[in-house]
Amino acid sequence: MAENRAPRNGTGYTEGVPCWVDAQLSDVAAGKRFYGELFGWDFEEAYDSTVWALLDGDRVAALARKPDGRLPSVWTVYFATPDAWALGRRIRGAGGQVVVPSVQIGADLGTAALVTDPEGAVFALWQPGSHEGFGRRHETGTFAWVQLYARDTEGANAFYGELFQDALFGADAKPDFGRAAVSEVFPEMMPPHFVVHFRVADCEEILGTVTRLGGRVQVPPFETSYGKVAVVTDDQGASFAVLERRVEPMEP
Repeated sequence: MAENRAPRNGTGYTEGVPCWVDAQLSDVAAGKRFYGELFGWDFEEAYDSTVWALLDGDRVAALARKPDGRLPSVWTVYFATPDAWALGRRIRGAGGQVVVPSVQIGADLGTAALVTDPEGAVFALWQPGSHEGFGRRHETGTFAWVQLYARDTEGANAFYGELFQDALFGADAKPDFGRAAVSEVFPEMMPPHFVVHFRVADCEEILGTVTRLGGRVQVPPFETSYGKVAVVTDDQGASFAVLERRVEPMEP
């Protein structure tokens, strides 16, 4: 939700700032081919079946093999926290759920948990160890924004506003996270969910590459307050958005 700035609470990101994304896929090798050509990413082994996605040597995302092939292929956003256990308790207290309790990742990379808000939108928490999160963001081929599509937008405002108050409303906050009604973009029966956005130079042009690589356009380009957006899926069905910025993000 904000540009990099002086660490707070022992992390490089204020609690509630989107600090990482990963994709859970059936075929990681196919994912490497798709995203490598789409965004110019390189890859290196990370841990277990997970690979780091790199842009000019910096970590920008991860691709992992799904633990269960029956689960959907998805992109997940991680919000920073100095204490994943404590934040999980606050989420439950505010009406959300903890789907996967806090677990250590790798030898010392950090601690992750999978949670939902009161409407069931899934997101993750990241308590950093040696891996703080994005090596770069807000550039072409990297994370640029995450949008929550909710049914009860006022309820979402209250839930996330209370949970991540400093990141959303602090004196130096520059949000990377917004919300809209599901029906503004998707069919009304679509459940509430987050959509991870990657920055591209030309939204219209990138769609041709997506379809050539076996993906599809889920929602054609539309204008938002933060740029031109199209929602697409990769060749394994994982949904994400491409974002053509109209204005450069402000410097910290």
